[in-house]
Amino acid sequence: MPSVLQNVTFDCAVPVKLARFWSEVTGQPVDDYDSFYATVTLPNDTVLYFARVPESKTVKNRVHLCLRPDVPRDAEVSRLIGIGARLVADHRRPNGHGWVVLADPEGNEFCVLRGTPER
Repeated sequence: MPSVLQNVTFDCAVPVKLARFWSEVTGQPVDDYDSFYATVTLPNDTVLYFARVPESKTVKNRVHLCLRPDVPRDAEVSRLIGIGARLVADHRRPNGHGWVVLADPEGNEFCVLRGTPER
């Protein structure tokens, strides 16, 4: 029998702060938190789990999330930067294809793909 993805864990310094950022990204509330962890549950029941760790991020993520917004990609990139994301790399192409790499407030990279209206 195959496995089911239960959660994606983010190591971080301040779990509730990072969970609030991802709550804004996904439009889902912070479900639970204390000083050691926080959670955001997505509509498909996958949990974003934020765990407090003592060390900071030092290298590029080997696994990252890719987001496909319901709005045009450029509008979503602007919104995410407005709530605290940082631009890492811009791979948009003149023909409208491509993606944008952003980082969350703790430096975890994620991509924003073309939005649903552009697909």
